Amino acid sequence: MTTPERRTPAEGTSSESTSPESDPTTQVDQAAAPDPRAAAAAGTGAVTAAAPAVPPTTTAPAPPGPTGGAEDDATPRAASSVDRPRPQGGPFGGPQIAESAMSFGPSLKRLVRHLRPERTLVLLTVLLALVGVVLNVVGPKILGMATDVIFTGAIGQLLPGGLTKEQAVEQLRARGDTTFADLVAGLDVVPGQGIDFDRLGTILLMALGFYVVSSLLLLLQGYLLNGAVQRTVYRLRRDVEEKINRLPLRYFDDQPRGELLSRVTNDIDNVSQTLQQTLSQLLTALLTAIGVTVMMFVVSPVLAVIALVTIPVSMVLTAVIGKRSQSRFVQNWKSTGELNAHIEEVFSGHSLVKVYGRHKEVEAVFDARNEELFRAGFGAQWISGLIMPVMMFIGNLNYVVIAVVGGLRVASGTMALGDVQAFIQYSRMFTQPITQVASMANLLQSGVASAERVFEVLDAEEQSTEAPGELAPTRGRVVFEDVTFSYRPDTPLITGLDLVAEPGQTVAIVGPTGAGKTTLVNLVMRFYELDGGRITLDGVDIATVPRSALRSGVGMVLQDTWLFNGTIRDNIAYGRPDATEAEILAAAEATYVDRFVHSLPEGYDTVIDEEGSNVSVGEKQLITIARAFLADPALLILDEATSSVDTRTEVLVQQAMNALRTDRTSFVIAHRLSTIRDADLILVMESGAIVEQGTHEELLAARGAYRDLYDAQFAAPLADEGADLETQPV
Repeated sequence: MTTPERRTPAEGTSSESTSPESDPTTQVDQAAAPDPRAAAAAGTGAVTAAAPAVPPTTTAPAPPGPTGGAEDDATPRAASSVDRPRPQGGPFGGPQIAESAMSFGPSLKRLVRHLRPERTLVLLTVLLALVGVVLNVVGPKILGMATDVIFTGAIGQLLPGGLTKEQAVEQLRARGDTTFADLVAGLDVVPGQGIDFDRLGTILLMALGFYVVSSLLLLLQGYLLNGAVQRTVYRLRRDVEEKINRLPLRYFDDQPRGELLSRVTNDIDNVSQTLQQTLSQLLTALLTAIGVTVMMFVVSPVLAVIALVTIPVSMVLTAVIGKRSQSRFVQNWKSTGELNAHIEEVFSGHSLVKVYGRHKEVEAVFDARNEELFRAGFGAQWISGLIMPVMMFIGNLNYVVIAVVGGLRVASGTMALGDVQAFIQYSRMFTQPITQVASMANLLQSGVASAERVFEVLDAEEQSTEAPGELAPTRGRVVFEDVTFSYRPDTPLITGLDLVAEPGQTVAIVGPTGAGKTTLVNLVMRFYELDGGRITLDGVDIATVPRSALRSGVGMVLQDTWLFNGTIRDNIAYGRPDATEAEILAAAEATYVDRFVHSLPEGYDTVIDEEGSNVSVGEKQLITIARAFLADPALLILDEATSSVDTRTEVLVQQAMNALRTDRTSFVIAHRLSTIRDADLILVMESGAIVEQGTHEELLAARGAYRDLYDAQFAAPLADEGADLETQPV
């Protein structure tokens, strides 16, 4: 019998390590593109080199690092806030401000660039808005004409008939009524003639027609622009979804799930709302401001200059307020993501929170995050909300000045009353779009802050480019050649690892938590790229094979089962949607799913809910095994597939897995050594290195690390049982 060799990790490297043992995939048997909801756990750790995989002799193990091995199951994420002190004070205490990743201008330009595919429609909406605004701004001038008709008619009735206007003015001056004479001299009045109702009716009908057509055009413009905005947001969501599928799992290692979900849902929804509410109004407001400015100079250049004095004041105040509110909106949405991440985490582990009585700590963290969100939201809304009242004050002040100056010019006869009335309307119309633009800065600041968070996802570094080509039918020979890998560049995990798994061979991987067992199979699946060396499948470097082609030949059964909301039949056929009914039933029978399905009211048509609560844990595991069986992969990965089931169910699951492993290369990760006794090759890993390998009997005889693990599971319970028998009374 060959004596297994125990390798000592190379000197000079730390054995402290942290690697993920919870699988990073979408937790499906038929591997597909990674899902962010099942992002891998990752960590850091220093490991040592392993010699070629040959039956070795045992040597003394290297001592553990100063902190020992970190758990493989530990998922790197944002640091826990359970012990974080709750921030004190209310919103006036001054929230901590987070600087935005990009400035407001470039972010806004980038957001607008997403409208390029809709540029033809946008140009049409601009044209419609332009015509509608022109008709709308001409309206006050027409109404001013109607006012002049009424006013001159009323003045004409006060003058004696039969006189010309000049004669009437001379009579008024002769009587000493100079002010009234100046007023009459400036009017197109006919003494003795009243209001011309025919002309008044024509003017009012013209004004009504202008306003109706303007409203219809602006309504059509809003409808078309709404479609353009919604299609733009649709493409943005699609781009984010496609981007997520191209991101490496390293990205998800550092992203709390709730934070990422907040970016994909809340932030994109906020961008949609911002574009929807601001784009149409902003376009109309800007065109209205330009049109009104032109009409004000046509009516009275003097009053126009007075009105325009408010523009630089408004711009300065808006810029100052907007600059202060932008960073607070960034903090607001950042706090929203952190709160969502905490809530999602607590809801997912609600049972554990109750079991360990940590609800007080959870509530404290929630209160802290909630207060941070309150303070950030209050600061953002309070500061940006100052824009509207400030602009209204400036507008009202401008209105008063125009009314006073215009009244004096009418009294002096240098300006018609209708022009003053029209200019006052223009003043209101001019102030309104300026106020709208200023008030929309509130929404715009919030929307751009959300857009920045979405752009951070879109700008994240993608996984390496896919190699072209297809993977030929595989026999399942897997070879690790001098493989080096680390989750963090400064902390190596696997160094110089060599391993050969022959076709049809069952390779079991055991070792303490943090040894790098799941990391090994993650590298086979190319969930992470190697730092050095290579892995070949039937002699082909997997780095030269498209990930989808590689993973289509691999089946996975994980400790944490994943079933989607659908029937049992659909869940079994997930890896092969084109499978026939006979093939589905054959897979179910081979994996013992058929035994319990017939006890369900709907049989294979039973709908499994989102949490899979209407079937037991063991039944869910059997379904996932059936799914892998139907996919018929050349390579199989079983990661703690029986650790969550009871002993009786474990027998069925183990029998199903034995059927699944037949005639295919299998990697089995196990803590229960009883499940891998019949493995063709057992690898014992410590700190990322293979320290022993051999069969079950060979490793027991070597009395090394494997024997220590075996005794810890079986010898101790037997010793305890013997001690109990000795203490029983005779």
